[in-house]
Amino acid sequence: MTWPGSFRRQETTHVRLLTVLGLTVLTLVVTFFLPPVADSQLAGGAAITIVILGLSWLIGWSGQISLGNSGFMAVGAYAAGIWAHHHTASPLIFTFLLATVVGGISGLIVAIPSTRLRGPYLAGMTLAFAAAITPLAQNFTSVTGGEGGLFFNTLTTPAWFLHFFSGANASINANAQWTADLAVVIAGFMFFLMANLFHSRSGRAMRLVRDNDVAAELMGINLSRTRTLAFVVAAAFAGLGGSLFAIINATVRPESFPLTLSITLLTLMVLGGIGTLSGAVIGGIIYSFSANLVSHVNSLTGVNPTSNLGANMQGIIFGVLLILTMLFAPRGIAGLIQRIRSFIYSRS
Repeated sequence: MTWPGSFRRQETTHVRLLTVLGLTVLTLVVTFFLPPVADSQLAGGAAITIVILGLSWLIGWSGQISLGNSGFMAVGAYAAGIWAHHHTASPLIFTFLLATVVGGISGLIVAIPSTRLRGPYLAGMTLAFAAAITPLAQNFTSVTGGEGGLFFNTLTTPAWFLHFFSGANASINANAQWTADLAVVIAGFMFFLMANLFHSRSGRAMRLVRDNDVAAELMGINLSRTRTLAFVVAAAFAGLGGSLFAIINATVRPESFPLTLSITLLTLMVLGGIGTLSGAVIGGIIYSFSANLVSHVNSLTGVNPTSNLGANMQGIIFGVLLILTMLFAPRGIAGLIQRIRSFIYSRS
């Protein structure tokens, strides 16, 4: 089976589909053997994977810098939360589609002025967007719920799924696994879309604009339109990921999407591998079980989790991992795995 990040151009859509289906089914099987807490963590990691996929498209494929993906996540989460809060009987798929579209529109709004900027100016523009979302959510209390946020429960485990479980904790196990399975299926679908987008005409044009915008313009590629498309797609993925994140937690609040989340997303993308599909999955997995890693480190070092040091331990660990990755694996974990595979094949 082909590793997700190594889809080659000559591979057909059918091959990509079968690969993604195989990996998705394998992950679904794994969820049957995980405890409820791990399933819940996996669901959150699947939502983050979707966001990192969009970020890899924007930064790795188009070469644009964005520090505003936590803002795009918040837009999608609030779109889903507001709709679900007032339309409890609405199909879940419509809620996700609404969040994706609203996220894409917010990306378009940011992209119109941002495509004329480069480097730190572009980063500052997207950072300002992310910083503006929290105050807006806090002040429009009648719509967003203000500081308290919105609470909703649209994720209901089907009755037929409950029959697979028995015992005193059957309901807890079923709910956790259904949440994880739904998140994994959505992430797998978006993975398939991005795999095809990477190797589409738009994807090739995006890479050319990233590598040599003068040559791209000479070939008739509209630079502004191509860069705008990158922002719209990345924001749409972030909107969907944010809505899934909110629905998993049954709430959306301003503090759920701080500026530090944008930095965390960038760090996870670099750790996994910039501009790679497998890197997004690796980043999502790291995020899924980062809480366990933080707890383990706090236990080994004797740090009080409620202290300032303990509360910021995740950022410290991510920072150390980022430094080590940049020193010893500049292409991320996905690139390191590819190098190991190439070395093994060359020796065989």
